[in-house]
Amino acid sequence: MEINMSQKKTELWVGIFVIGAMISLAILAFNVAGLSFKGEGRSYTLYASFSNVGGLKVRSPVKLGGVVVGRVEEISLNKESYMPVVRLAMFENKGYYPETSSVSILTSGLLGEQYIGLQPGFIIEGVNMLEEGGRFEDTKSAIVLEDLIGQFIYSMNKGD
Repeated sequence: MEINMSQKKTELWVGIFVIGAMISLAILAFNVAGLSFKGEGRSYTLYASFSNVGGLKVRSPVKLGGVVVGRVEEISLNKESYMPVVRLAMFENKGYYPETSSVSILTSGLLGEQYIGLQPGFIIEGVNMLEEGGRFEDTKSAIVLEDLIGQFIYSMNKGD
Protein backbone atom coordinates (compact mmCIF):
# COMPACT_ATOMS: atom_id res chain seq x y z
CA MET A 1 0.00 0.00 0.00
CA GLU A 2 1.55 3.24 -1.10
CA ILE A 3 0.78 6.54 0.57
CA ASN A 4 1.01 9.46 -1.78
CA MET A 5 2.47 12.84 -0.87
CA SER A 6 -0.87 14.68 -0.65
CA GLN A 7 -2.25 12.14 1.84
CA LYS A 8 0.84 12.61 4.07
CA LYS A 9 0.36 16.36 3.89
CA THR A 10 -3.31 16.03 4.88
CA GLU A 11 -2.42 13.79 7.83
CA LEU A 12 0.23 16.28 8.95
CA TRP A 13 -2.28 19.16 8.90
CA VAL A 14 -4.89 17.11 10.76
CA GLY A 15 -2.28 16.28 13.41
CA ILE A 16 -1.30 19.94 13.77
CA PHE A 17 -4.97 20.90 14.07
CA VAL A 18 -5.62 18.26 16.78
CA ILE A 19 -2.55 19.35 18.79
CA GLY A 20 -3.61 23.02 18.47
CA ALA A 21 -7.14 22.17 19.63
CA MET A 22 -5.79 20.29 22.66
CA ILE A 23 -3.53 23.20 23.62
CA SER A 24 -6.45 25.64 23.22
CA LEU A 25 -8.67 23.49 25.45
CA ALA A 26 -5.95 23.30 28.12
CA ILE A 27 -5.53 27.11 28.10
CA LEU A 28 -9.31 27.55 28.30
CA ALA A 29 -9.51 25.14 31.25
CA PHE A 30 -6.79 27.06 33.11
CA ASN A 31 -8.55 30.38 32.49
CA VAL A 32 -11.91 29.05 33.68
CA ALA A 33 -10.25 27.64 36.81
CA GLY A 34 -8.63 31.02 37.49
CA LEU A 35 -5.09 29.72 37.04
CA SER A 36 -2.48 31.23 34.78
CA PHE A 37 0.86 30.34 33.33
CA LYS A 38 2.30 33.78 33.92
CA GLY A 39 2.23 34.11 37.72
CA GLU A 40 1.40 37.38 39.40
CA GLY A 41 4.92 38.30 40.43
CA ARG A 42 6.17 38.76 43.97
CA SER A 43 3.70 38.75 46.83
CA TYR A 44 3.57 39.46 50.55
CA THR A 45 1.47 37.74 53.21
CA LEU A 46 -1.36 39.32 55.20
CA TYR A 47 -3.85 37.72 57.60
CA ALA A 48 -7.54 38.23 58.38
CA SER A 49 -9.78 36.54 60.97
CA PHE A 50 -13.47 35.98 60.33
CA SER A 51 -16.27 34.49 62.41
CA ASN A 52 -17.52 32.59 59.33
CA VAL A 53 -15.74 32.05 56.01
CA GLY A 54 -18.78 30.44 54.33
CA GLY A 55 -17.77 28.79 51.07
CA LEU A 56 -14.49 30.66 50.64
CA LYS A 57 -11.82 28.47 49.07
CA VAL A 58 -8.06 28.46 48.69
CA ARG A 59 -7.08 30.35 45.47
CA SER A 60 -10.18 32.58 45.74
CA PRO A 61 -9.34 36.12 44.60
CA VAL A 62 -8.90 39.21 46.74
CA LYS A 63 -10.47 42.06 44.77
CA LEU A 64 -10.28 45.83 45.06
CA GLY A 65 -12.80 47.56 42.81
CA GLY A 66 -13.12 44.40 40.70
CA VAL A 67 -9.36 44.10 40.15
CA VAL A 68 -7.62 41.01 41.54
CA VAL A 69 -4.94 42.23 43.98
CA GLY A 70 -4.25 38.95 45.77
CA ARG A 71 -5.33 35.36 46.41
CA VAL A 72 -6.40 33.27 49.39
CA GLU A 73 -3.41 31.11 50.24
CA GLU A 74 -4.68 29.14 53.23
CA ILE A 75 -7.71 28.88 55.51
CA SER A 76 -7.05 27.57 59.01
CA LEU A 77 -8.63 27.61 62.46
CA ASN A 78 -7.15 29.50 65.41
CA LYS A 79 -7.11 26.85 68.15
CA GLU A 80 -7.41 29.42 70.94
CA SER A 81 -10.25 31.62 69.65
CA TYR A 82 -11.86 29.01 67.35
CA MET A 83 -12.04 31.62 64.60
CA PRO A 84 -11.09 30.94 60.99
CA VAL A 85 -7.88 32.68 59.92
CA VAL A 86 -7.30 33.39 56.24
CA ARG A 87 -3.76 33.83 54.92
CA LEU A 88 -3.67 36.12 51.89
CA ALA A 89 -0.95 36.44 49.25
CA MET A 90 -1.12 40.10 48.16
CA PHE A 91 0.58 41.03 44.88
CA GLU A 92 3.37 43.59 45.40
CA ASN A 93 2.79 45.13 41.96
CA LYS A 94 -0.77 46.07 43.05
CA GLY A 95 0.49 48.03 46.07
CA TYR A 96 0.32 48.10 49.84
CA TYR A 97 -2.71 49.05 51.93
CA PRO A 98 -3.24 51.12 55.10
CA GLU A 99 -3.81 49.29 58.38
CA THR A 100 -7.24 50.98 58.50
CA SER A 101 -8.37 48.93 55.47
CA SER A 102 -11.20 46.41 55.78
CA VAL A 103 -11.89 43.07 54.11
CA SER A 104 -15.24 41.35 53.55
CA ILE A 105 -16.21 37.96 52.22
CA LEU A 106 -18.50 38.65 49.26
CA THR A 107 -20.31 36.56 46.65
CA SER A 108 -20.22 37.00 42.88
CA GLY A 109 -23.87 37.24 41.91
CA LEU A 110 -26.65 35.61 43.91
CA LEU A 111 -25.16 32.12 44.26
CA GLY A 112 -21.70 32.58 42.73
CA GLU A 113 -18.20 31.96 44.00
CA GLN A 114 -17.07 33.75 47.12
CA TYR A 115 -14.13 36.13 47.15
CA ILE A 116 -12.57 38.65 49.51
CA GLY A 117 -13.40 42.30 48.84
CA LEU A 118 -10.81 44.82 50.01
CA GLN A 119 -11.83 48.35 50.99
CA PRO A 120 -8.75 50.56 51.43
CA GLY A 121 -8.71 52.65 54.58
CA PHE A 122 -7.73 56.24 55.11
CA ILE A 123 -4.15 57.44 55.17
CA ILE A 124 -3.31 60.05 57.78
CA GLU A 125 -0.28 60.74 59.90
CA GLY A 126 0.34 57.84 62.27
CA VAL A 127 -1.39 55.24 60.08
CA ASN A 128 1.05 52.65 58.73
CA MET A 129 0.84 50.46 55.68
CA LEU A 130 0.30 46.73 56.18
CA GLU A 131 3.51 44.85 55.48
CA GLU A 132 4.61 41.21 55.45
CA GLY A 133 2.76 39.35 58.21
CA GLY A 134 0.32 42.22 58.86
CA ARG A 135 -3.28 41.67 59.91
CA PHE A 136 -6.56 43.24 58.81
CA GLU A 137 -8.42 44.21 61.98
CA ASP A 138 -11.70 45.26 60.34
CA THR A 139 -13.29 42.14 58.81
CA LYS A 140 -16.82 41.27 57.78
CA SER A 141 -17.74 37.60 57.57
CA ALA A 142 -19.60 35.77 54.84
CA ILE A 143 -23.36 36.04 54.63
CA VAL A 144 -24.71 32.50 54.66
CA LEU A 145 -27.91 32.15 52.61
CA GLU A 146 -29.31 29.46 54.92
CA ASP A 147 -28.92 31.76 57.94
CA LEU A 148 -30.74 34.57 56.14
CA ILE A 149 -33.61 32.25 55.21
CA GLY A 150 -33.80 31.00 58.81
CA GLN A 151 -33.91 34.57 60.16
CA PHE A 152 -36.61 35.48 57.65
CA ILE A 153 -38.77 32.48 58.62
CA TYR A 154 -38.24 33.19 62.33
CA SER A 155 -39.25 36.86 61.89
CA MET A 156 -42.36 35.77 59.91
CA ASN A 157 -43.42 33.37 62.69
CA LYS A 158 -42.67 35.94 65.40
CA GLY A 159 -44.98 38.47 63.69
CA ASP A 160 -48.04 36.18 64.00
